[in-house]
Amino acid sequence: MHLIQLLLPLHDNDGRPFSVSYFTQVRRDLTDRFGGVTAFLRAPAVGLWKESADYIDRDHVVMFEALAEQLDRDWWTLYRKQLQNKFRQDEVLIWASTITKL
Repeated sequence: MHLIQLLLPLHDNDGRPFSVSYFTQVRRDLTDRFGGVTAFLRAPAVGLWKESADYIDRDHVVMFEALAEQLDRDWWTLYRKQLQNKFRQDEVLIWASTITKL
């Protein structure tokens, strides 16, 4: 079994919030594809990264999680590209971990 997690920004690069409908659609996409999703939307995390030696950029992000028996890398690659376009990001982080249900 695989746990797939992805981070999405709450705001664009100009600080404007993305429409709630964007996140609703992601929940719908993942629920339709995987039968369920967990969305951590109420307590956004803060992502920090160095753009240069003098500048640290910041995003407020939310996380989505889905469970899948098989990891379909091709589907996730295509979906990541769709999210990058929709959320106007250079990169949307998506990762998978192999898990054992207890």
